Order: sequence, then C-alpha cells, then structure tokens
Amino acid sequence: MKDDDLMKRAKARFRAAHDHWSENRDWYEADIEFSMLGEQWPEKYKKEREAEGRPCLTINRVLSFGRQIINDSRQNKPAIKVRAADDQADPETAKIYSGIIRNIEQQSNADICYDTALECAVYGGFGFFRIDTDYAHDDTFDLDLVFKRIQNPLTVYPDPASAAADASDWRYCFVTELVPVEELESKYGRDAGSEDWSADGDESEDLWFDDGDKRVRVAEYWEREETKRPIVMLSSGQVIDREQYESQQMLWDAQGVQVVNERETLSHKVTHYLMTGKKILERTEWPGKFIPVVPVYGNEVMRDGKRYFLSLTSEIRDAQMNFNFWRSSSTELVALAPKAPYIGPEGSFDADMGKWQTAHVKSHPFIEYSGGIPPQRQPFAGVPAGALQEALNASDDMKSILGIYDASLGARSNETSGRAIMARQREGDVSTFHYIDNLARAIRYAGRVLLDLIPVVYDKPRMLRVLGEDGQPNVVGINGAPQPQQADPYAQVYELARGKYDLVVDTGPSYTSKREETNAFLSEVIRSNPATAPLLMDVIARNLDFPEAEKIAERFRAMLPPPIQALEQQDGKPDPGQMAGALAQAQQQIQQMQQEMQQHAQEMQGKQAEMQAKERESGAQLQLEQARSQAELQIERERMGAQMQLDREKAAAKIQVEREIATMKIEAQREIEAMKLQAETMRDVMAQPVLPLTGVNQ
Repeated sequence: MKDDDLMKRAKARFRAAHDHWSENRDWYEADIEFSMLGEQWPEKYKKEREAEGRPCLTINRVLSFGRQIINDSRQNKPAIKVRAADDQADPETAKIYSGIIRNIEQQSNADICYDTALECAVYGGFGFFRIDTDYAHDDTFDLDLVFKRIQNPLTVYPDPASAAADASDWRYCFVTELVPVEELESKYGRDAGSEDWSADGDESEDLWFDDGDKRVRVAEYWEREETKRPIVMLSSGQVIDREQYESQQMLWDAQGVQVVNERETLSHKVTHYLMTGKKILERTEWPGKFIPVVPVYGNEVMRDGKRYFLSLTSEIRDAQMNFNFWRSSSTELVALAPKAPYIGPEGSFDADMGKWQTAHVKSHPFIEYSGGIPPQRQPFAGVPAGALQEALNASDDMKSILGIYDASLGARSNETSGRAIMARQREGDVSTFHYIDNLARAIRYAGRVLLDLIPVVYDKPRMLRVLGEDGQPNVVGINGAPQPQQADPYAQVYELARGKYDLVVDTGPSYTSKREETNAFLSEVIRSNPATAPLLMDVIARNLDFPEAEKIAERFRAMLPPPIQALEQQDGKPDPGQMAGALAQAQQQIQQMQQEMQQHAQEMQGKQAEMQAKERESGAQLQLEQARSQAELQIERERMGAQMQLDREKAAAKIQVEREIATMKIEAQREIEAMKLQAETMRDVMAQPVLPLTGVNQ
C-alpha cells in the first residue's frame, strides 16, 4: 500500500477511535481528578464557600477503598503457567516456557506494569501495559522480550469495534504522545514537523498538531490484518509453514521426510508504524500475530451498542461528595462557637471598647467593663446531631455500595470471632473481585502474546536464564545449545518452536504464601507423627527465610535414607538405572524391616502370653485381697457409723442436761430474787415508828 493511502486510512481510523473513546476518556479524567487529586467539590460551590470564608473540606475515602483492591492484587500476583497442548509438545519444555516468562517479568519489572494498569482501571475505568522487544545487552544482537508500563492510559486509542474482554480482536491501535516540533525535527528531519498543517484544510489535523504549544502528535500505529498462509504436514507428523519447508527442503529430503498434506490457513500479520499526521517515519514487521498492547478494564457497560468502562470512583462519587458536605457543615458549626456574641447591660462595654470588639477572635488577659453586671458570652448549643448522623450515613453508603465494610478496612466492627472477621473480609474481596479477575484476563492475554513471540524471538541456539516458581534462577540451553555443566550426550533438548502450548493464569496466593502454608502443614504432620521428622525436616528448612537455611537443609538432606537420597539426585530427575537401583535397595530395606517387625511381633506375642499367665495366677489372689479389703472396709464403715451415732446421742444428752441445768439455775435465781424482795419489804416495815393509840381509855 502506498504511503498516501496508508496515511489516509490511519488518520480516518484515529479520528474514529478518538471520537468513540471521547466519553470514556472524559470520564477517566474526571474520576482521576476526583479520586487521586481530591477535586471533589463542584467549582461553583467551592468558590462560593471560599469567598464566604466557609470550610470546604475534602476527606478522601476513595483512595483507601481503591487501595484495598490494588494491594490485595499485589499480595496475590497472578502467575502465568504454560502447559503442553499437543503430542509434539514436551512437558519439560513447557516448564522452560514458564521459567522464561517469569524471567521476562522479573527483568522488566512486569509487576509495576500490572499495578499501574490496575490502579488506572480501579480509579479511572481502564488501564494498559505493553510488550516490546529490546536487545539483551549493550554488546549483543540477541533480542529479549520486555514489559513496558503505560503510565497515561489516555495516550492509547484502541479499535472502537472491539468486543472482546482483551485485545485479541483489535484490528488496530494507536499509542501517541505530543512531541515538541524541535525535538521531532532533530530526530527525523525538518520535513517531519515544520510543514504547514492547515494548508490542506483537513479537519482531522487539529488532532495531530497543537498550535499553541508547537507540539506534534507522534503515533505508534499498530495494524493487524488477516492473511492466508500455506502450511504442510510432513511424514514425521510435524506441521510447518510451506515457506519454512522450502527453505530447509534439502535437510528434510536428507532425513527422508516428505510432504503428505498441505492447505491454506487463516492467520494474522501485525505491522508497526511510527507516524505523524503528515509522514510515515518508521515501518516494522512485528514478529507476532497479536497487537502487544494489553488492556485492563474496569466495570464494562453496553449502551446503544457502545462500550463504557466505569471505575470504582464513579460508583461512590455522590456518597463521597455528600460525606464531604456534612463533615464541612459540622466543622463549620463547631468553628462558629468562639464567635458567639457577648451580651450585657447598656453601657457595659464603654470602659474598654477596643478589647470588647475583638474579644470573639482574640484572647486578652483582662477586659474592663462598666456597671455592676459583667457581660456574658452566649453558650454554644453544640453541633446538631443531624449533621453528624448524615456524615455517618454517607460513610455507610460508600461501604454498602462497594461491599467493603469495616472488617475489610482493618477497623473493629461488630464481628468478634476470627471466623466472623474473615467471613466479612471475604465478602469485601468478593464484591470487588471483578477488578482482580479483569487483571488476570489481561495477564492471560499477555501470556498468549509471549507464547506467540518466544519461538520467534528466541529462535537461535542460546543460553537463557529461567526462573523456578520459588524464584531460583537456572541457566539452560535452548534450540540445540548445550546444557551448562552437563556432558551427557542424551541431555534434555529444549526446542521452543516444536509443538503447541497454551497457558493458565493462577490468581491464588504467591509462592511465599504457599511456602508458609507448606511449612505449617508439614509441622502439623510432624506433630501428629514425630517419626516422619527425619524425612521432612530438609523440606521445612529449605522453605524458611533466614540466613544459612539452605545449609541447614543440606545437612538434613544428608541424613535422609539412601533410597530417598537416590531419588533426589540430579534435581529430582534420576535416570532409569539409578531409579531401579534405588528402588531395589529400598525394597531390600523394606523386606529387612518387615522381617525385623515379624521378629518383634513374635517376641511381643511371647511376652503377652507370659503376662496373661501371670495375670491369671495373680487374678485369684487379687480377688481374695479385694474381698478382704471390701470386708475390712465394710467393718470399718459400720464401726465408724456406730461411733458417729454414739457421738450424736452423747452430744444430744449433753445438750439436754445443759438445758435443764440452765433452766434450774434460772428458777433458783428467780426464787432468790423474790426472797430478797420479801426480806427488804419486811425490813422497811419494821423500821417504821409505832404511833400511840388515840381515843382509848387509860
């Protein structure tokens, strides 16, 4: 295609993508300003309140809700695992694929790409990252695949006709940036940026040139076209491109391999262009069949045939604004308390008028007043309960909308047991899991892009570093390169272009969490069955994170039984001869152990028979002793019972005697008191003088 026709089609597609994504882009900017920049007040009301000196608080809770999702993803990073998909593929090569992908992710900081894209999707509605190629080192021609983050999603313009949850159906995509004219001309010449952009009157030129800042839009234009390519089936069972077969036909003929079938298949070709609105600057044939720009979407909504992507911010925008308003209102009411006026009789303020006029805003050590009654400040009635309750209602609204409650935010709530807290936290994770799942879909598409590119980029014999699931590096030879430190002529050969592979994405806990769970499980096994400790301690030590852990694990490994040590040689992959020898040795040891166990069993049976005879002999004696003991016990019980009855009777008799004696003493005392009273009466009578009788004749 001629450059003029290509430019015309590219500019028309950019205009279509720009117009289609305009609403999503506007919403993204508004949501990012609201959530991350804290612009949460309408401009009109903000200016009014600031002009009046009223508080205009922004207590941003959107960030904390978003961090719950983003940090949960960081703790449980999705991992790509490659599997063999046909009979030509090798499971061991699939592990090498997984190790290559893990190494690519580590070397190019793929976790930062994932986190940035997810953060943009959570707070703005969508995000992107990309995959590219770069030289492995400064002094080599070998290429490596790398992840690159796209910090500003607004620089990406995807195909508006896309309906997939990833970029698998994109026909084209633009990744753009505005570059100063001087910088563009210094790199690509004056004709790249100094032309008159308005000369031809094209209405789309305003998208490609910023006249105010003198900047030109430079776009990476990815174009994916459907193509047909002939393929052939060989007598060896392989299916390859006819072009590849023809280039190596002499080799195939020497091996006696012939074509048994051929047909045309549908495929895709991706071309990468670097362009401005006036010129194609670069053109590159991309080695893969997918556009290597990976989208991470938020909430997807279809309306009138158009896709909209909503963020967490858009869900709680109104509740957050309501929360800010009521918190500002309650703050304003409290702030008005020191401004309550003073009230006093007429003329009370004349003595010190200057200080009284500023008494509501300044603290004075003393203020004089006139008259006998001092002025009094009007008491503050307190913050209305309605304002505080509305702020609480707005806070609860945000939680209920998102399904993220206090337990998920780390705050104490109604839950008291650990199970209840975990259940509430799980509810919060489930209500926002679609963001994590969308990231997993994006990583799955990135894995497909890598699977498509790895056999093409790593197509020559070379040494590659791969990473295991535990992050431990290892160097392997691919495509016929000799394995390091290995002289075995039958060593494993990793042909990356042979066979078909697919992948899965594991979104579970990270390897560190799995390692901790493994240690916890093995510790429980040892606790319940201590005899297994010598067989498991090397695994536990290897999974611990402290200095010299590997050395300790090696020492425990040296203490393992010989059969298990034989099985663990050569990284757990012994050859058949070694395995047979180890198994034979293990069987001999098992037979020897079985014989010893039988001998022990016979000895135990003899001891049990002897013990049973002794038990029978001592049984009668034991029964006699028990009978004698029971009789003595019964006699002792009866004696103690009689003694207790006698003691009770003695005590009762003693109490009765004491009662009668006390009664007699009381009666005797009463009689003595009566006699004393009678004697005193008689004494009083005898002491009176005798009067002479009158009227009696002498």
